[in-house]
Amino acid sequence: MAARILIVSVPLQQADAIAVLSGGAAYKERTRYAAELYRMGRAHRIVLTNDNNKGGWSAVEERNPFFYELATAELVRLGVPKDRIDIEFEPVDSTYTEVKVLRRYSESNGLKSLLVVTSAYHSRRAWWTLRKVFEGSGTSLGIESVPPGSQTPNPATWWIHIAGWNAVPPEFLKIAYYWISLHDC
Repeated sequence: MAARILIVSVPLQQADAIAVLSGGAAYKERTRYAAELYRMGRAHRIVLTNDNNKGGWSAVEERNPFFYELATAELVRLGVPKDRIDIEFEPVDSTYTEVKVLRRYSESNGLKSLLVVTSAYHSRRAWWTLRKVFEGSGTSLGIESVPPGSQTPNPATWWIHIAGWNAVPPEFLKIAYYWISLHDC
């Protein structure tokens, strides 16, 4: 039950853009799902944010690429044309700052709708933050949770996986913090 409460999906059949929330190593599951939604025609543009974190060493590039660079490469590998991928380079350090960057992107690009992709256990807090930050913007929002099982354990068995303990209990603490700190924003 604890894990299922965290998972939210608010469908938006068609959007001006798909935004992939950054999340370090979770970029794989998030970008793969975004590419699938893109191929389904749910939007014709994908937006990535910059959490300013780097992935592992790339022997080809002889450096540690940023996760947004890895996400871009993954999207292109999955068939998304590079000219359909926008990157918001302003570093973000939380879901709140990330959503603020997405609102500015939405306003500056005249978006009327935005479909957000994130990991399942992050979706409730992300959805609450999206609604709070986009309030009064006139932008239609949707959120798609990556189905658990790729990088996150199944909701029925999260408690027997270390990854589940790293995702589920801390998310409840983050939700409480966000509710308290953003309640009057």
